[in-house]
Amino acid sequence: MPAIEDWLNRPLDIIQGMFDHSNKDWSNKVVEYFQRRLDDKNTLEWVPSLNSNPLHQLKPNCLVRFRCMVQDTYDPEFYLGVYEVQDKNTGTKILKSGKYQDVAECVTHQRINMESPNNVTLDRQTLYCVPVPAENEWVKQAYAENCQHQPTPSTSTQQSRVKRALEEDEVPPLASSESTMSEGGDAMETSKVSEAEKRTRTEGASSSSTQQGRPGGGVDLNFPLAGERGPACLVKVYDTLDAFKVNEMVEFVGVLSVDPVLATFTHQNGSSSAVGEPDEVMDGIEEESAHSPPPSLVPRLHVILSQRLQHVNPLLPKNVTAPETKPFVDSVLQEAGVIRDQLRLLLQQLCLGDAFAADYLLLHLISCVYARRDVVALGKFGLNLSGCPAGPEFISLLSNQIKELVCKSHVFPLSLQNMNSSLISPKKDYSANRLKSGALQLTERTHLILDETAMEPGQLDATGVQNLTALGNLIAWQKVEYDFNFHKTDFPANVTVLVLSEGKSLLPSDCQVPIQPKTDAPNMAAIQNTIQQQITSGAIDIKKIRTFIGLIQLLEYTLSDDIQKIVEDDFVEARKTDLNSMTQEDFHSLLVIARLLSLSTGQTSLTREVWERAKRMESARKVRLRTVAAAAVPRS
Repeated sequence: MPAIEDWLNRPLDIIQGMFDHSNKDWSNKVVEYFQRRLDDKNTLEWVPSLNSNPLHQLKPNCLVRFRCMVQDTYDPEFYLGVYEVQDKNTGTKILKSGKYQDVAECVTHQRINMESPNNVTLDRQTLYCVPVPAENEWVKQAYAENCQHQPTPSTSTQQSRVKRALEEDEVPPLASSESTMSEGGDAMETSKVSEAEKRTRTEGASSSSTQQGRPGGGVDLNFPLAGERGPACLVKVYDTLDAFKVNEMVEFVGVLSVDPVLATFTHQNGSSSAVGEPDEVMDGIEEESAHSPPPSLVPRLHVILSQRLQHVNPLLPKNVTAPETKPFVDSVLQEAGVIRDQLRLLLQQLCLGDAFAADYLLLHLISCVYARRDVVALGKFGLNLSGCPAGPEFISLLSNQIKELVCKSHVFPLSLQNMNSSLISPKKDYSANRLKSGALQLTERTHLILDETAMEPGQLDATGVQNLTALGNLIAWQKVEYDFNFHKTDFPANVTVLVLSEGKSLLPSDCQVPIQPKTDAPNMAAIQNTIQQQITSGAIDIKKIRTFIGLIQLLEYTLSDDIQKIVEDDFVEARKTDLNSMTQEDFHSLLVIARLLSLSTGQTSLTREVWERAKRMESARKVRLRTVAAAAVPRS
């Protein structure tokens, strides 16, 4: 049986061996082979990760994994799934598999027979994937620490080979060698690649990609959020072409392809295609640049195995609903009361001593959409914390601490410049034939913090109004409108939105809570130091809080028939007294709060006690709102 180094460092050799010795089901056997070896989580940790390991320290054609979001799906591409290689000296012919690779290879005394009737053209799906947007630093660091792979500088020890691009977009399968050269250009020309040439091309590509990757450069990695880091990746999917959707979180395991020859092919194809009308030429160049960026900047990953991610919390099992994870879930729920008290203590300090606001912020942090009924997103709990102190210190204190608690979060200041110049909703770019990402292209259970205190006097232009509308629709309906120029399409979202404002927000919310600081001039630096000391001393266990927040969002919740009748009777009774005292929106919010209160205490079903507590909280909140509103009315 091959050693672990064999299938990690030379997976294509194993795949070719299965192709040589198996029948037409060899492809399924490849998947089964790698699945057996990676069933154990500990073994998976030995597979190098594109998220943690620098690209230049990974060996070409080795097995890698990538934790990512599907940002866009490209059209399927054709490639040589099987190609014939002929020995120049003896004339012996053999078939080789082109699956899981971009470049067809053979040794120098062989040639690739492009005219062979045994060649088989297949198709595969290309996905453009980016690191999970808004993933916080502690999550990245935890995954990196768990990775057992020890990176080593990439070196090549292969003998000189003849290479051809496997894509058939430019070359008809039945074309003659002369027409192949004329139609496909130099891209399909056979070339002997020596070690010196490989190094020269690699260094050139790296230098070029460094220039292009800079702000204003030629390569746009199309990250949803500014300041994101990590590699984008062109992911090639086989067999299940329509299995993945935009915005899904997936972990792919496959063969890494970073051959510098790909950059040469791309450049030559782009040069040879520059014929025709100027507008058509420019469109072709833009699409070529977007779909075939340098592999040193955007590597290719040929997928063997994949797994949709329920979450990206490194402290949780990948599937918390699996039977084998029940002991873990039970142990967390048993400590839920203690963990909740610690979290409430931390949030109370962030809310400047306001325990009541901290209670609502706690519920907000564990909320998420758990179901949809018609156009209503059930479970959403957008919170507006009003009464925030002016100045950036409070926003920075609160947002930075939330980053330490949740897996994914992003702060978006609602300044005039941001609103008028930012691309909020994704938009189709037909010149480059790709989806231009926007700030709201986020994965499930991302926390979005909107800083309304950053607003200043001025006029919103058409873009600013559209962005404000997009944010309002996200909060109210949990949907984002993607612009395809000729039509617009709503994509469902599951983003937890916190709006921080001085007065009542201009944006909608499910719940508004005015903050009432316990001191007139709170010292933000002192609050931060106190929290850090509590974490260091163990009074606040940050690791357990991270586990608690991540787990609660994924738990099932039930409502017994008895409690359901009590809830319905309370609603009817409240409506009898005053129709305006309990609207349908109020009732829905009350149900959401009761659900979150139950889960936060480790209970997966509602009790009468928790229901009564939820009603008291809402009554107290409405009293606070009336008091704040009355105090804001100027006296005559």
